[in-house]
Amino acid sequence: MARTVNILLVEDDPNDVMLIRKAVQKTLSGIPLAVVSNGQTAINYLKGESVYADRAAYPFPDILLLDLKMPLLNGFEVLRWVRQQPRLKRLPVIVLTGSVQDNDARMAYEMGANSYVIKPTDFNQLLETVKTLGNFWLKGTRLPEAGPE
Repeated sequence: MARTVNILLVEDDPNDVMLIRKAVQKTLSGIPLAVVSNGQTAINYLKGESVYADRAAYPFPDILLLDLKMPLLNGFEVLRWVRQQPRLKRLPVIVLTGSVQDNDARMAYEMGANSYVIKPTDFNQLLETVKTLGNFWLKGTRLPEAGPE
């Protein structure tokens, strides 16, 4: 029996969360999407701290969808932290951002992002983007086992 794949979305904009959640429901049926709204909470989730220690309720993600512009810790700070953790080095990190800045994309890749995807502003384009990501990461790629070693 195949294991369930879990996605963690780190996004502070409630409208984007709603749209991404809808797009995931429509295109990646049955894939759980956990959401946190800032970088510090993302790190707490990945560490399994506080409420996130209950991995039955908050399973370790197989894929991290990471916005860049957020409060407390931004996406670059989260990405830096993730890549400094030996136990998280295999976690696929997909930057999903509204930033079209070449410098942001360059820096994200230099810091270890697996992909840099610009959030479409049109919902139908977002559906296509999420479907494409799902086809690649969930069908065309073998993901490492979830969770730190």
